Amino acid sequence: MLRLFLLISVSLIIGLSPLNAYALSPKQDQDKEEIMVFLRQLFTDRNKLLVNQQPETIQKYYVPSEAGSRFAYQMELKRAKYISAWAEKRGLRLVSAEPNIRIARFKGNGDQASISLVQSAKISYNYKASSLAPQSFGIGTRHALTVKKMGDGWVVKKEWYLDPLEENPDLIPDSPNGFPHLAPDDNATNKKGRYNRERAVAYANKYAGLAWGAGNNNRYNRKYKDYTSLGGDCTNFASQVLGDAKEGGGLPMSGAWGYWGGGSRAWVQTDAFEHFLLYSGYGRLIAKGTFEEITRSGGKHPHGAIAKLQPGDLIGYELKGDTDHFSIVVGQDENGYPLVNSHTADRYRVPFDLGWDQTTKYILIHIK
Repeated sequence: MLRLFLLISVSLIIGLSPLNAYALSPKQDQDKEEIMVFLRQLFTDRNKLLVNQQPETIQKYYVPSEAGSRFAYQMELKRAKYISAWAEKRGLRLVSAEPNIRIARFKGNGDQASISLVQSAKISYNYKASSLAPQSFGIGTRHALTVKKMGDGWVVKKEWYLDPLEENPDLIPDSPNGFPHLAPDDNATNKKGRYNRERAVAYANKYAGLAWGAGNNNRYNRKYKDYTSLGGDCTNFASQVLGDAKEGGGLPMSGAWGYWGGGSRAWVQTDAFEHFLLYSGYGRLIAKGTFEEITRSGGKHPHGAIAKLQPGDLIGYELKGDTDHFSIVVGQDENGYPLVNSHTADRYRVPFDLGWDQTTKYILIHIK
């Protein structure tokens, strides 16, 4: 279950015509080349903004007097402010953000053009209190843009995309219990059983989609239907990780949970998936709570409940009483920060709480 503008974005992206579907005039060819140069610089500078936090880096690409352009500009400022505030709360420093874009569709019409593209961004950070080498994670996003000619250049008229960083920077929780770590002791050992954790993690890394770092040429597993345009693909992906018999964790499918003709309700829908895991015996609830609650040290969880998760376990994300998203735990960075992969938006080895806030409740599920 995702924000409404995801459906708008996906429908626009799908509705655009293929890049080579139109015979272009010499003037259109020239405009297309100019737009390609413009887009590469636009995304380069937008990623620079995440690191330098200087709005003037991207101001020239937008028109404040036009509502759609102004909204797109403000969205970029908000996402930059969010990731900067998150890094500060976690004792991190962003050191680089590098985009790679691929044009999916292009339709030129005089001084305007409609474009759909995908971005794979590599974001790197280091720890302020440590000499560890920079750590990197990947985010993949799908974009639908309209650009228009102004003077000798181009500007963004409007844009839609599902942004995993589009959150309120003022609602990021502190870390009063210390830094979150995954399995700081030997209590969470990887026991062999019917669930193959090593293969599950390998599957999550291979098919993490558009995110930088993912395998399979940044494409999903084509054996399965893509639910991105139907409300989100995160639960479908989590089910694949657990249940794919050839490459994934290999948990046997059941009558309620399985992929037959597109996937059962429990296979693709967040609340039904959570209910199935916890009541079928496939999963066990470690804890459920806010960031502060799952990282708090206590008698039952001396290192915080988050530390009980193992690679191949799951994290659900609850907003206003509704399970909104699922991700797969794939390991930790060099300092022990729990990392996750997911679809919609595509994430590869991303810190588990990035893109969420103090109102989020984390559902920590151990797969038996």
